[in-house]
Amino acid sequence: MARTKTLEGKKIRFQFDAPGAKEVMVVGDFNNWDTNSTPLRRTKGSLWQKEVTLKSGRYEYKFVVDGNWILDSNNNNRVFNSFGTENSVLEL
Repeated sequence: MARTKTLEGKKIRFQFDAPGAKEVMVVGDFNNWDTNSTPLRRTKGSLWQKEVTLKSGRYEYKFVVDGNWILDSNNNNRVFNSFGTENSVLEL
């Protein structure tokens, strides 16, 4: 994830490498876990990206790749959730 400061918050670039994927979304407490609100765009090859502006704080999130909920493999900061699985954690 890349970070850039703006007046409204920090721009965070979510990236996910998903060969063969038809769609990739990022979901988290910053978008009410809405699987349709934050789609990533394929940029080159199998890399998908999306910039999101977030205020300082702690956020839990996952990627949804063709309907499958997946942790961010580039972020080892994780926490257990109420479903008995883990979420990736981003702290700004």
